[in-house]
Amino acid sequence: MLKRFRIVFTLLLVFGLSAALMGDESEITQYFPGALGSYWVYVDQDGNELTRRVVESEEIAEETYHVFDYEPALENSIDYDYHIHPDLYRVGEEGIAFLIGKEAKKALQARFVKEMGTLLKMLKEIAPPGAEAGFNLLYEIEVEAQEQFYMLSTFTTFNEKWDAMRMKAKLTITPDPPQGDPDEAILEFTIVEKGEILGTESVETSAGTFEDCLKVEYRTYTGMAVFPEEAEDEDADPPGESITTLWIAPNVGIVKFHQKAEDILLKTVPIPEIVASRTVKTLELKKYEIAPIDSEGNGSD
Repeated sequence: MLKRFRIVFTLLLVFGLSAALMGDESEITQYFPGALGSYWVYVDQDGNELTRRVVESEEIAEETYHVFDYEPALENSIDYDYHIHPDLYRVGEEGIAFLIGKEAKKALQARFVKEMGTLLKMLKEIAPPGAEAGFNLLYEIEVEAQEQFYMLSTFTTFNEKWDAMRMKAKLTITPDPPQGDPDEAILEFTIVEKGEILGTESVETSAGTFEDCLKVEYRTYTGMAVFPEEAEDEDADPPGESITTLWIAPNVGIVKFHQKAEDILLKTVPIPEIVASRTVKTLELKKYEIAPIDSEGNGSD
């Protein structure tokens, strides 16, 4: 009887905390405060600082979005990460959403351009003497991205996944000069990113120690289709994936960011000499100021 009571009590406690945590818009707002004048200063793994400020609000399609400004401004799209660099966001009944479609498309396209440049360079390095001068690959990249990244969902409890982001990339590669029929290969990538609240943790940063932080993980699941169709290679590595973790403190916002990411295209190349890279990025809150909530800044980081 005592054991059964403990199980029932534990379940009630978990459900109760989940409901209190993600119950409605007012509860979720506290995890992304956005009053006008608020700012956050982060430091990355190399000691570089990134400052984010709430500068205004903007009406888009009858929805109110809060606008962030960044210093320094990003100079290259490949450095853009929608988990930490949203320009526009809103808090609604469904949760916290970042309006990042255009920027995400540019970033993904820049990523494929970089990987294709690396691939071409590696192919020339391993080519037989003289062969590298007479062969090239021409390519075109088409990218689609969901308009909104769903950072948090009010309909989600602990350890329950939700679709946070979807993107697609189509890569058309043509040998130059042509090498026969077929004269081109098409690679289509589908990237689905799912979010999951793993629990709560205490986090130490340069800005202090923050209790009861939501630990949220975003994991990509990447699939690839090749045309003309080829027989599936059971030993082939799947396209590169990424794991991004955010720690979000009540009434403060994001206090810590950690991301591990693999090359997408290079991970699939079946040539031993072509080695995909893995990168690790981190950000930690250094200092911040949350402005008092007023009628213009009532929102949420």
